[in-house]
Amino acid sequence: MLVLITYDVNTTSSGGQKRLRKVAKVCQNYGQRVQNSVFECIVDATQFTSLKLELRSIIDESTDSLRFYQLGNNYKNKVNHIGTKESIDVEAPLIF
Repeated sequence: MLVLITYDVNTTSSGGQKRLRKVAKVCQNYGQRVQNSVFECIVDATQFTSLKLELRSIIDESTDSLRFYQLGNNYKNKVNHIGTKESIDVEAPLIF
């Protein structure tokens, strides 16, 4: 399933920059960055649960924010892109 993850980490607080980098690194392990604080991740249910747990353990819930949008398996009909930074179809055949 495709999950869209957005986050807002308060970098003015103590440790905010470090949390921001950690959140981005975890998201990169599961998917691809499509905008500064937005990732598209193709995961199964187990991976999604692990991803949420990892991210929740990093953020400060009193100052930071995470949003998960589950677009499901039929996501190609739900995503339209206009402009630069076209994302890579990670499920397409890889040709060298």
